[in-house]
Amino acid sequence: MITDPPTPNATPAAAPAAARQDLARVAQELEAAFLAEMLKHAGVGQARGAFGGGAGEDQFASMLRTEQARAIAENGGIGLAESVFQALLRREEAR
Repeated sequence: MITDPPTPNATPAAAPAAARQDLARVAQELEAAFLAEMLKHAGVGQARGAFGGGAGEDQFASMLRTEQARAIAENGGIGLAESVFQALLRREEAR
């Protein structure tokens, strides 16, 4: 989950809690989408051998990768969501 350490330009009054939650959610969704693509290119969920399940298996494998990526992002991820969140927060507070 995204932690929200204090930054020099960030004050609690500058960004309302609801806006911060929205930014955190968007950042986490971006990380999950990125991870899903990385899992796809790594071959996660691809049929092995001659006993593949065809088009249906490909569709369900895609859903499985998406859910696995969401789970990874929700449990700390790779740090992308935190970086994006901090950048969005700075941008929002600059307005």
